[in-house]
Order: sequence, then C-alpha cells, then structure tokens
Amino acid sequence: MSKTPFVITIDTEGDNLWARPREITTRNVACLPRFQALCERYGYKPVYLTNYEMAMCDAFVEFGHDVLARDAAEIGMHLHAWNSPPLHPLTDDDFHHQPYLIEYPAAVMKEKIKTMTGLLEDRFNRRMVSHRAGRWAFDGRYAAMLLDLGYRVDCSVTPGIDWSGTPGAPDGSGGSDYTDFPHHPYFMSPADIAAPVSAGLLEVPMTVHLGALYRQAPWMYRLPLVRWGAKKVAPPPRWLCPTPFCEKHNLHAMLQLARRKRAVGASHMEFMFHSSELMPGGSPAYRNASDIERLYEHLEILFEELSIWCRGMTLAELHAEMKRLPEATPVRNGIGQHAPPVPA
Repeated sequence: MSKTPFVITIDTEGDNLWARPREITTRNVACLPRFQALCERYGYKPVYLTNYEMAMCDAFVEFGHDVLARDAAEIGMHLHAWNSPPLHPLTDDDFHHQPYLIEYPAAVMKEKIKTMTGLLEDRFNRRMVSHRAGRWAFDGRYAAMLLDLGYRVDCSVTPGIDWSGTPGAPDGSGGSDYTDFPHHPYFMSPADIAAPVSAGLLEVPMTVHLGALYRQAPWMYRLPLVRWGAKKVAPPPRWLCPTPFCEKHNLHAMLQLARRKRAVGASHMEFMFHSSELMPGGSPAYRNASDIERLYEHLEILFEELSIWCRGMTLAELHAEMKRLPEATPVRNGIGQHAPPVPA
C-alpha cells in the first residue's frame, strides 16, 4: 500500500504579525535552517509560502536559492493585502485592521497578485505555482486570477471553519466561510470553489477535525466569555498545527488527529505553521528559548509517527501526481518570460 502524501506548509512572513507592527522585521529567517534540517532528516520537503517582506529579505532569498537548488523545498506565494504593493489604502489604518485581499476592488486584487508573483519569480528565478491566501481569505475571483497567472495549486481552504466572524475591514463581512467545503484535495472552478470539477486549480485543504459541538455551534468558540466553557465541554477544531487558536504545545491533539485520519484512510495530511513561530518572541505562543526547544521535541515526535505511514511531498509534486505530469516545473523570470534554472 502506498503511503499518504504529507505536505508541510510554512506561512513565511515577518516577525510577530499578531502584534500588527508598523515596521515589519524578518529576523525569523535565521531560525529556518534548523527547521529545514529537521524536515530533511525525515525526507520531507517544506513549502515556504512567502509574503512580501520575506521576498524582499536577502537572507531569506539566499536560503531559498539553496533549498531550491538541492530540491529540498518549494517556494510558493502568500499575500498579505495590507502591505503588499501596490498599496491602496482600504481603511483608516490598514496595518491595524489587516483587511482581506478579497475586500479590495477586483482591479486592485489583480495588480497585487501580479506584482507579488513577479517579485517572487524574479527573486527566486522559479515559476510560482503554489499559493495560500493571507488570513485564509479566498473566493472565485481570486482563484480565476491565480489561474490566469499560471498557478496550479492553492491551500487556502480550512474545511468546516467559518471565518466570517473574524473581521478585516471594519465595514466588511469578515473572512471566508468554508463550512461545507471538502476535506480532500480537489480541482476547483472559479464559478464555485467548493464544488469539485475535473480540471482547474487544485485545492489542497488544511487537515482539520471538527468536534460535534463546533459543527453545531461554532460561534461558541469565538466569543471570549463563552469560549472557555465550550472548550471544557468539547475541544475546538483540531488542526495539524502546533498552535491553532494560539494554543501551544498541543502534541497530544496533533497525534490524536493524525491517528484518526490514518484510521479513516485520509487522502492527504497537511501541516501548517508560521516561520516566525520558530523564533523566540516571534509570536504570542513561543516567547522564549525553552518554548522553542519544547516545540522541536514535539515536532520530532509528530514527524516520526507520520513517517510510518506518510511520504513527504510539496504542493507542486502533489499536483503533478494528481495530474500525472512531470514534477519538474519550468522556470520563469517575471511573468511569462523563460529563464535558465537557478544555479547550484
């Protein structure tokens, strides 16, 4: 029996964006080699979904060139609308509100996606084919724009999770509602991103398990005064992520989720994390060196168990397998212009 595809996705972005900083630093780049080495020990290839400030960081670009030259990782695109050029203010303070890209006019959306794609392709001399939306906000317009630029795979869907109660722009309607979306990889059409079709943009949903109480009353886990009691009755959604809802050190929950998915024959497993969570003080959940050491202890246990029944793949490799295409991806310098491969 073949092993289950296991995709490691890293939202590769500036330090502690939860604090909504005006000036974004990228010191967490120095912490990536240790994580990369851990993944390589198990034969896993992380997908570094990269946003604007990291694409502009020379240290990260040097790191990215190395892992790409060794075929040890993938670089994809991750877009935070509030600081990704061209800048078009949407609120009275975009750095505070962090509006969703899908709240901007379509013309602005398209220009931001095109600009970010061109920047990444210029910096890494590779065609961008994989993507995750900032703050998980996705819709059919977004999917169509990605397809127009040659993207093949997205991983923005969190099945069963409704983000409409999480605000972006103050006068907006919140994030995307993925309540009735599939849990397995599927090709989507911009006409209906929840409905599987025979061809289109491949969606690789986040690995999530929903408890019965959350399925019936998800609002209970969003209200501060009610959330504590709801968690006592039944746990919140379980993600294959060390810090969902900023609950750090949840090794037991991740192992439970992995074992449950193995028992039902999961089509894939997708792990996610933020690059800044690998750095002491880079996030609310991991404040010091001892937090990071405990994180790595847990990652080793999780990765070891998954290695028994999973095989590491990038998003591009999973797409190639599902389409039965060669895994090698043509490189481009900018949008639509071919260029030689990155030198070793």
